[in-house]
Amino acid sequence: MRILIDECLPKKLKRELVGHTVFMVQEKGWSSLKNGELLRVAEKEFDILVTGDQNIEYQQNLSRFNIAVIVLVAPNNRLETLQPLIPKLHEVLGTIQPHQIVLIES
Repeated sequence: MRILIDECLPKKLKRELVGHTVFMVQEKGWSSLKNGELLRVAEKEFDILVTGDQNIEYQQNLSRFNIAVIVLVAPNNRLETLQPLIPKLHEVLGTIQPHQIVLIES
């Protein structure tokens, strides 16, 4: 899978996704892009966007974009807090389809 991690999540999350091609939004130079524009650009290179933005499904019509979105729902975005969500994240990576959004919470 080609995975893009949103800038609201820690860079160290990238290490948890071994076996996939993973980039941070910052690495692509897309930090200034808003969600709609980010999804439009990302869908050309990535299969999945992983974000902590719980409002994305209400702000964007995700069916318009050929990319899946995974939202990590946690009290904060520190890696220690997100760690319990990682096993479920790996499960979802194996089944998620384009245009789909999955919220992962503890």
